[in-house]
Amino acid sequence: MEPIVFAMPGNEAMADGICRARGWERGAWESRRFPDGESYVRYDTTIAQRDIAIVCTLSDPDPKAIALYLAACVARELGARRIGLVIPYLAYMRQDASFQAGEGVTCRHFARLLSGVCDWLVTVDPHLHRVHRLGDVYHIATTVVAAAPDLAHWIAARVARPLLVGPDEESEQWVAQVAATVGCPHIVLQKIRSGDREVSVSVPGVDGWLDHTPVLVDDIASTARTMIAAVGRLREAGMRAPWCVAVHPIFAAQAYEDLIAAGVAGVASTNTVLHPSNSIDIAAAIGSAMAAHCMGSVA
Repeated sequence: MEPIVFAMPGNEAMADGICRARGWERGAWESRRFPDGESYVRYDTTIAQRDIAIVCTLSDPDPKAIALYLAACVARELGARRIGLVIPYLAYMRQDASFQAGEGVTCRHFARLLSGVCDWLVTVDPHLHRVHRLGDVYHIATTVVAAAPDLAHWIAARVARPLLVGPDEESEQWVAQVAATVGCPHIVLQKIRSGDREVSVSVPGVDGWLDHTPVLVDDIASTARTMIAAVGRLREAGMRAPWCVAVHPIFAAQAYEDLIAAGVAGVASTNTVLHPSNSIDIAAAIGSAMAAHCMGSVA
């Protein structure tokens, strides 16, 4: 059954893109905050015995997560048949281990919260490191949309003689996949992180690639310190000004402005998080993943 698609505030453009791609109905509702900061939701479209999907990316996650949780709970109370959450950027996946005494593995607690109020979840390239599959922490049907094909298409169409650059060893397999699709070479940096905002990188020999345009590719651009450090090292090595391409453009505080000031050729991102750098539309890929759940082919 085709779902009715609802957009949490700030997610209207993504929801509209999904509905255009699939020919689905956009639901009408009211979602706002009371003066005291509490969340309020009221469904104008009748949802009893219907499948619904709620679109909500989770940048700045804490205030959005409670509103999303309550929206799903109210939908269940009103008799929605099946409820799907479409979370292009899924927060709390980085906190996948206890690194110091007294910490907890909060990705599991957050997953339990959302798993309890919906039937399925679709997201884009979550940060999977020590958790190898989303199903290891989410106890519902989940689908991960890979941004690599859309990134590769954008790079191939807009960058002449690209050399893809991965930010660290962990990115090797992912960057290699994008590079293979583009049909271009790739290298991987070595990264040392000494704090939330302190990063140093080393660049392998690039003498053979000086006639290429480097394209730094990362899944999450949060503080952008890795990209900024890499831009400096690549320019020191005699390379052209690099492009920076990110799946999730979080860009906290002044991160975006600092990256531009570092001397990049440009910055491009997918629209998993609304940002001025959005130029890679991934709505159609998300809609395809949603359709599999709505047609019952994902258990």
